[in-house]
Amino acid sequence: MQATRILPDLQCSLLCEEVRQEITGNFILVGIIGYIQVPQLPVTALKLCVFNRWTAGLGQFTESVRLMAPDGTTVLRHSQVKFALQDAAHNATNCTVFTQLKFETAGVYTVEVLVDDVMKLRYPVPVAVVQRPDQQQKPPA
Repeated sequence: MQATRILPDLQCSLLCEEVRQEITGNFILVGIIGYIQVPQLPVTALKLCVFNRWTAGLGQFTESVRLMAPDGTTVLRHSQVKFALQDAAHNATNCTVFTQLKFETAGVYTVEVLVDDVMKLRYPVPVAVVQRPDQQQKPPA
């Protein structure tokens, strides 16, 4: 019996500042983000990209990417895209771009990646207020 549909595996998901594609088709990820440090809040990120690569699947699918607030229930941004894998040896790359994204409070935000409403990955993106070294208070003499 030949399989007609196999749910794909998420090979990687990375939050970054920008994704570029070379003429060869290869991708360049700029500014991979593990956390966000800012001097004050609120702050607006002009552009954040979520780079996802799917493999080992067969059929047509819907990818959903959600950015969740620190409360764990508020969806700040949501994106859906349809993609297909013709063969289990193929892969599909999707890039979600969130623009003008406002971070109101410090805390641990979360990126969630789903395929056909099945959660594949959830990862934290801490946002913290930090003072620059030249602005820190000097100890009393």
